[in-house]
Amino acid sequence: MKDEHPSDEPAHKAPLSATQADASTDTEAQAESDESRTEKITHLLAQQWAQLRAERRNDVEPIRTGPSNFSRAQVPWGLDLAAAWSWRLIVIAIASGGVAAAIWHFRVLTIPLVIALLISALATPLVRLLARLGIPRGLSAGVTVLFGLALVVGLLTFVGNQVAAGASDLADQVAGGLGEIRRWLQTGPIDASDSQINDWIASAQKTITERSKHIQIGQVTEWTTAVGHVVAGMFIVLFATYFFLADGHRIWAWLVRIFPRAAREAADSSGRVAWVSLTQFVRATVIVALVDAGGIMIGALALGVPLVLPIGVLVFLGAFVPMVGATLAGLVATLVALVTVGPVKALIMLAVVVGVQEVEAHVLQPLVLGRFVSVHPLGVIVAIGAGVILAGPAGALIAVPLAAVANAVVAHLGRLADPEYAAQVHAIEGPAGGAP
Repeated sequence: MKDEHPSDEPAHKAPLSATQADASTDTEAQAESDESRTEKITHLLAQQWAQLRAERRNDVEPIRTGPSNFSRAQVPWGLDLAAAWSWRLIVIAIASGGVAAAIWHFRVLTIPLVIALLISALATPLVRLLARLGIPRGLSAGVTVLFGLALVVGLLTFVGNQVAAGASDLADQVAGGLGEIRRWLQTGPIDASDSQINDWIASAQKTITERSKHIQIGQVTEWTTAVGHVVAGMFIVLFATYFFLADGHRIWAWLVRIFPRAAREAADSSGRVAWVSLTQFVRATVIVALVDAGGIMIGALALGVPLVLPIGVLVFLGAFVPMVGATLAGLVATLVALVTVGPVKALIMLAVVVGVQEVEAHVLQPLVLGRFVSVHPLGVIVAIGAGVILAGPAGALIAVPLAAVANAVVAHLGRLADPEYAAQVHAIEGPAGGAP
């Protein structure tokens, strides 16, 4: 019994070991299967999450104008829009101020250049006419400049001779006119006495004498410098006018090449429109100035006012400052009438000046100024005021043409997307008579 039992025990243990081995193998296989399934599920979830993230990113709309870009911070749309406009306007204002400061710093050069540009706009038709006759453009420009210079010098000489020839008669007329004014002050609505009139005259003489005493050496030096600047400006105007007329198209082509390539076409077309606007403005202003001068000269001649031609020249030059210059020059004619022919005829002269200005404002300007130079009267007044503040009398002269040009360019850029309008613009000749 004892011998058989030990021999039977191993035989009984052998099948148990095989069963355990099979069970262990099944457990390992199941564990590997579970691990593989977990990896597949994890990989599938990762793929689904990545796809979901990609879809969410694609659903985000690009930033456009309208809704606030700072919606997360709950910034109101109006405040966001105002801030965006504000900083851009600040940058534009700073840049514009810098350009204006540079122009004012070099005003001895810039103002004559602008005046030369205005003269070139007026003289371009004569240069084109001479060029059509076979005369080279450079020679045509030189002849035009010399002709204009001779015309101005001759006119000033004639006016000076008229003033010098009538000086003695004018003195007698002034004395008689002052006596008539004195009698009007005594017998008119003021009812002034001789002592009051004498006191007024003495006070005026005293004021003039005191102010003349306060003239210092520094002021004389400033006046001398100003005269030197005027003389230098005249030479700059002559030379610049010649080169604008002779090589204006080349100068403009060089300026256009400064712009980036993408902006050259718009810059070129804007320059063409600006040139057309400027030429039409200058020619229309010349017509208006001739009518103003002619009307006031006829009125002065009919009333017996002396210095009719000098008054006409003054009115003609003053008319280049619209709505203001001719009126001020007409007031000079009224003052001359007051001291020479009496207060009654002076009032008639004033009525003539006002009538001529009404004809200019309601007939001439709407008729002769085209669509390129349509500037509202309020804009004209604001432009003149700004020009006087920034650059004095020269600013008043160039303010309105610049406003007309700016108005035309802004309107042009707004319509440039229209193909028909763009074709019309390309048909316009460039600055100074040549297409760039």
